[in-house]
Amino acid sequence: MSADQYVVIGNPIAHSKSPAIHARFAELTGQQLDYQRLLAPLDGFGSTVHDFIAKGGKGANVTLPFKLEAFALATELSERAKIAGAVNTLKFEQGRIYGDNTDGIGLVADIVRNAGIKLRGKRLLLLGAGGAARGALLPLLQEQPAALTIANRTLAKAQDLQQQARSLNDHCELQACRFEDLQQPFDVIINATSASINDDVPPLAATVFGKDTLAYDMMYAATPTAFLRLAASHGAQCRDGLGMLVEQAAVAFALWRGVRPPSEQVLAEMRAALLASQA
Repeated sequence: MSADQYVVIGNPIAHSKSPAIHARFAELTGQQLDYQRLLAPLDGFGSTVHDFIAKGGKGANVTLPFKLEAFALATELSERAKIAGAVNTLKFEQGRIYGDNTDGIGLVADIVRNAGIKLRGKRLLLLGAGGAARGALLPLLQEQPAALTIANRTLAKAQDLQQQARSLNDHCELQACRFEDLQQPFDVIINATSASINDDVPPLAATVFGKDTLAYDMMYAATPTAFLRLAASHGAQCRDGLGMLVEQAAVAFALWRGVRPPSEQVLAEMRAALLASQA
């Protein structure tokens, strides 16, 4: 019997670590599946998905730049996908296309479980107000922080996300501002901007970082991002997005297969391999 087919769809896609992650998940859980990269034309995401479904595909992860198109393509959506306005996981079943967003819950799992830092009662700073920030909003608020500040280059976008957050949690102190307005220290600072792609960093005052601050960059790179270098220079604890990558994949795998993979083990293996490659 042939293995069930899954893919990660994006453009570009050759760099994706998802096949290695899901292959390891399958090995550790005894699941039979085949997971590959699938390059979709920039103007052909929908047709690529439907072609894959026609060939018997069971599910897909979706990466840049197609998360908004995946949201539009889905015939059913999870609550967190509706709030995020974007989809990174698709499940194909009996003619349905179910869309979910596992990014935010993967972020929270990495911070709370893997890094061992509770978010309940903490003062959080979310940098950015785009798709990555929207995906993180509901899972972060579900952890019941004391306060959440959303900072963005454009104030109006931060305020829009603030209003959305207010509809989800009326117990959390919510603020919106521009990057340059930030002064006070935070317990956890999450970089959800795309600045790290270009090794750039939002304009932040040194005073937002304390010695007990966790600075978390959603982006993952072989070397520390500009944001993490800045945070480290001001004494903050730093964590990159590798754990988020593994944890969001674990949620997708469980959605598809009904089995929760040992994400902590796979993350430890990937981290060890990364360190060995830098030695």
